[in-house]
This record gives sequence, C-alpha cells and structure tokens, in this order.
Amino acid sequence: MGQPRPARNQSAWWRSAVIYQVYVRSFADGDGDGTGDLAGVRARLPYLAELGVDALWFNPWYRSPMADGGYDVADYRSIDPAFGTLAEAEKLIAEARELGIRTLVDIVPNHVSDQHPWFQAALAGGPERELFHFRSGRGEHGELPPNDWPSQFVGSAEPVWTRLPDGDWYLHLFTPEQPDLNWEHPAVRQEHEEILRFWFERGVAGVRIDSAALLAKDPDLPDYVEGRDPNPYVDRDELHDIYRSWRSVADAYDGIFVGEVWLPDSERFARYLRPDELHTAFNFSFLSCPWDAARLRTSIDETLAEHAPVGAPATWVLCNHDVTRTVTRYGRTDTGFDFTAKAFGTPTDLALGTRRARAAALLSLALPGAVYVYQGEELGLPEVELPLDSIQDPMYFRSGGTDPGRDGCRVPLPWDAEAPYAGFGGDPWLPQPADWPDYAADRQSEDPTSMLSLYRAALRVRRTEPGFGDGPLSWLPADEGVLGFARADGLLCVVNLADRPVELPEHSELLLGSSPLDADGFLPPDTAVWLRA
Repeated sequence: MGQPRPARNQSAWWRSAVIYQVYVRSFADGDGDGTGDLAGVRARLPYLAELGVDALWFNPWYRSPMADGGYDVADYRSIDPAFGTLAEAEKLIAEARELGIRTLVDIVPNHVSDQHPWFQAALAGGPERELFHFRSGRGEHGELPPNDWPSQFVGSAEPVWTRLPDGDWYLHLFTPEQPDLNWEHPAVRQEHEEILRFWFERGVAGVRIDSAALLAKDPDLPDYVEGRDPNPYVDRDELHDIYRSWRSVADAYDGIFVGEVWLPDSERFARYLRPDELHTAFNFSFLSCPWDAARLRTSIDETLAEHAPVGAPATWVLCNHDVTRTVTRYGRTDTGFDFTAKAFGTPTDLALGTRRARAAALLSLALPGAVYVYQGEELGLPEVELPLDSIQDPMYFRSGGTDPGRDGCRVPLPWDAEAPYAGFGGDPWLPQPADWPDYAADRQSEDPTSMLSLYRAALRVRRTEPGFGDGPLSWLPADEGVLGFARADGLLCVVNLADRPVELPEHSELLLGSSPLDADGFLPPDTAVWLRA
C-alpha cells in the first residue's frame, strides 16, 4: 500500500501538519453505487500518502438521514451504511496510520438528527424533552414561535422553531431535521464525552468540532437583539467550561481539537485556544480574504497576533466543503468569499483563477502553523454550477432558490480520465461536468506542470525543510502588491499580486515556483516562489 513517512515532530505534529479534508460522499466510490465510501478511501490511501499529507479530516461519516449532508447525526457510534461499517472505519484508521497519516473525525455537538433515539423519545412525550429546547409558543393560542432568533443558514428567512401537534415548539438553529441539544443538561455533556472516548479508543488522533461557538444558549431564550452582549446563542461564556472538560478527555489519549469558530472579536476567539481548551481553530479570515496583497498581509498579521497570546498555532485554509472552490473564486471580479454574495451565473476566468490558486497554495503552505487542504483543491477543480434539478443542498431550498448552495464544491472527484464517471465509481450522486476527465488525478500525475504535481512538490519541500511549518515569520521589504517574508533557516516566500513582473530578493536557490519566472528572471504577476537565501 506504500511506505510510511516519518513525522517531523511526533509530540506536536498538529502545530505544523498538512491536513487533508475528506468529504467521503464525494471522494471515491468503492462499491459502484454512486456514493463515495470508506472502501473508496482505503483504496486511495497510497495516493494520499504520495501527496504527502500528515492527517485526514473526515466530514461526518455517521448514520444519518442526510438532511444536511451528514451533519444531522442519528448515531455517533455507527457508520452510515452508505459509507460502510464501523469495522471498515477502524481498518481505515489503522491502515492510514501505518502510512504515517493520522485521522480526525467530525463531531456535531450543537444538534442531532430528528431520527436520533433521544429526539424520537422526546417526540413521544418522554423525559428526553429535557435534552432539547422545547417551549410553549407565544400569542393567544401559542401559535407564535417562542422567540425570533434567525436561522444559521445565510439568506434563509425560515424560523428556527417548529411546532408539534401537541402545541409545543422545538428549537433548531439549522434545519427542522436538526434539533438543538440542551447543553445545560448533564446527560448531554456526559454523552458527548463518552462519544469522544469511543473514537479516541479507536485510534483517531483528533476531533473537529462543528459550530463550536453555538452550543450554549441563554436559558431564558430571549428575543435576538443586534449587538446585545452577551449574545443569546453565540460565544457564551458557558462554552469554555464544556471545552475544558473535553480537553481533559483528549489529553488522556494525546488527542487534539480543531474548532469551527466564526467570531469577529479576536480576543474572544483566542479564549477558545487557551492551553486548557482547544488546540486549534479554523481561520476564516484568511479563507474569505480577496486576492489583494494588503488585505492578505493584514489577515496574516491579525491571525498570528490573535494566536500569539495563548501560544496556539494558526491554521490556514483556502477552501472547504461549504465554500466556493479557490480557482473559481480567484477568477472572479470579487475574489473574496461571502455566503451572502453567492449567486448563479457569476462570470469566471478559470485560467486566471488557476494561476492565482497555484500561487495561493504556496503562500498558505509557507505560513507558520497548520494547513488544511480540501479534497480536489490539489487537482485544481473549479466550482460546478449544477443543473437546478440536481441540487440537493438545503441552503438552496431554504433561500427560495437564490443561493446556489454548496453542492458545487462537492461534486465527486475525477480519478481516471478514461474510466466511466472519471474513475469515481458508479453514477455519481451529483453529476460531473463534461470536462471532469481533464482534471483526473492519473492524467495530472503524468504532467510535471499540473496542479497535483505542484502540491506534491510543495508538500515534499515543506516536509524536508524544518524552517517551514510552525515558527517565526518576518516580512521582507517589498513593492506595492507584493508579499515577501522570511521563515527559519533562510527560507523565503515571495508572492506577486501586482500587475507587473517584479525582481526577486537575493537568494542562493529557487526551491519551487507556482509558475515559471519570465525571461529576465523576474517574478510574473500572480506567481509565488519559495527561495533559499
């Protein structure tokens, strides 16, 4: 299956790791039914080892009705039959570890599926109602929701309360199929700590925490008031006690956490990364930043500054399973990302976007800390605008059809240019565009100028050069529109975002470039290089 690769720093591997995000449903189909599965992932482990990643993060693979892509979990201790079995998951974790690749699983603590046994018992009127947020309605006959909280699906005006035939309402910040848990109840806390132990005992190295800032709710469930502090359901102080308790569980297994924490306040964001809470959190500022040198530098500086007081490493990511793919975003007039700005038919220059995405890959991989790579980014896949009758994402439906949703970045991967369905397996659950074979991994493996070859080379250099990863960064003098910084051991990264070629700083060696230098040895626009001083 391949040869294991030695890790650079076993005890703090997560501080400099390159972690590959696997959206199982779209990765590889091992049984030919059109849905990606664990058998498909296991068959592609040699590919991931050759790519050079340190760990795999799996989106929820648990039993689920798939009302929200698996983020509606019915049973945390079993694998959804569409993906395989618990025994297969255990084999996958072990086989990946033999190749030097760790595994992170996704935990969704804010809510469960409406098919979860707890909620089914609650619907039957049992004491399990205390594990959720059930309330009487307002109005003369209880016909109005208990409060006016907005939906967490951007652009959706639908209520976050659903009324039952008995007249009571229950809270769901996302879809009605995802009832929110009541984290004031000790049974909820105990259950999740047991779930963590269950997966750590099966060999996982870490846990990604979905919607990590939403768990705790004001017990009075007051109406939402813009700007009110504290917020009734976001970033409440009670959360930190929960995560300190979780940290004690993780420390017993030498496990790590990464939190999905969307917060504009950098000081409050850093609280989640104190030494006795989460190890890392996703960096959404960098992910959403446009292709602009000044704004990227500000994002980098602010990210490093907010992590420094608590000694936590930064994380860097260009794309994930919710976000417009990088080559498409960077090929548009507006190169930033905002959920509220997503629209059908946005013009895109894919050649320009691909050039910038190549440069952005070297930029992100040269920054201090850990890097997350969403599956297919290493193939340079574009966002797919799907036929309307193929869209499955609830974001599209809950927006009334104005938001394209997230399915465009979830189209199943192309592996073999000559095989049916580009080698994915069976007829994919989301349709692949006609040009998908052009991006196939086997074709790119033979092309030294491909995006895949660039990623493989970059991860190889990053692994062999101890100056990359976590550590100091110092900015170099640079022209307007140019980012240049030094890392340890004389390593330099220069990225040209200007509209003209620029001269490189003095150096002894060109380690890697996202595109060739021009005839005069200058760095062309939308190009990045790694140098040795």
